[in-house]
Amino acid sequence: MAQGKLDPDSVPDDGLTTRQRRNLPITAVHTGTGKGKSTAAFGMALRGWNQGFAIAVFQFVKSAKWKVGEEEAFRALDRLHEETGMGGPVEWHKMGSGWSWRRKSGTEEDHAADASEGWAEIRRRLESEAHDLYVLDEFTYPLKWGWVDVNEVVEVLRDRPGRQHVVITGRDAPPALVEAADLVTEMTLVKHPMQVGRKGQRGIEW
Repeated sequence: MAQGKLDPDSVPDDGLTTRQRRNLPITAVHTGTGKGKSTAAFGMALRGWNQGFAIAVFQFVKSAKWKVGEEEAFRALDRLHEETGMGGPVEWHKMGSGWSWRRKSGTEEDHAADASEGWAEIRRRLESEAHDLYVLDEFTYPLKWGWVDVNEVVEVLRDRPGRQHVVITGRDAPPALVEAADLVTEMTLVKHPMQVGRKGQRGIEW
């Protein structure tokens, strides 16, 4: 299929009906140097929440102390689900001292171990079909740094059961991950206010 072309050259001979093909799980990768990778992923999660999906967000680089507007919004949506039944449940986890199943701080080696542990937890959840949509925010960096084995990630994503959607964000997505994904978007930096010394703004960057 030509890059940028959305109409298929031919219908795949996979034995699936149009309905079955429409309901296949999606692996999406948002990469590139431009702004908006995480924002687009959270937009997909918002759509999923509206459909009643169980949402799980795992942030792999941002500090556990770093507050982002999307986190507060999705926690509010989780409370709304609990109180009214609208949408679906939401979980939000951060690497390092923010992981809910282990709380500690330490060196870069500790962070690498935390990233590995975080991926192990995600793998367990995928294997048990714990959620409908996973956002692995900035997950390309642990892959790039060798903290998590990309071949293992590709294998787990390829073999995951059910209809679990996975969205991965971050720069420099490994070629093996790009090849395995169903949907890949590269955000291209054209212009950014930080290039002329302007600082991040409330409501824009966080």
